[in-house]
Amino acid sequence: MKALWSPWRMEYILGDKSGSCVFCAKPQETQDVENLVLYRGEWCFVILNRYPYTNGHLMVAPYEHVNSPTRLPPETLGEMMALVNRCLEALSQALHPDGYNIGMNLGAPAGAGIKDHLHLHIVPRWVGDTNFMAVCSDTRIICEALDQTYAKLKPLFGPETGS
Repeated sequence: MKALWSPWRMEYILGDKSGSCVFCAKPQETQDVENLVLYRGEWCFVILNRYPYTNGHLMVAPYEHVNSPTRLPPETLGEMMALVNRCLEALSQALHPDGYNIGMNLGAPAGAGIKDHLHLHIVPRWVGDTNFMAVCSDTRIICEALDQTYAKLKPLFGPETGS
């Protein structure tokens, strides 16, 4: 196996996770560029993952602090899925991935790093890129600074509806 190089993840691994919920705190702040918030909808928002496995790793989260989609009202679920489509369109246009992983990790046993606030991952994938499970063959990471990826994606989300 070749080395999987993701030095930015150490900040997350060693960081204090006992503080406030990032999915509650970031939308309340106004520094969208610094916080990597790409879009604010009525019930949900899109944020670039600060500790990605591949370039363009996005997350869609509701403003409401819940741990399961079963606790969300229909309009929030609808907007969440509409934002998934919007993310796919923006990522396709900006980064041209070969495919995507889309999903939620519900609860710590399922791998949720932030288990108390539901969020949906959209991970662009390229033929030959790394997998976020154990890697057994050649690996490579699509490398680009977060601020460069943000600058590519932000204009593709268009006007916001509010928060």
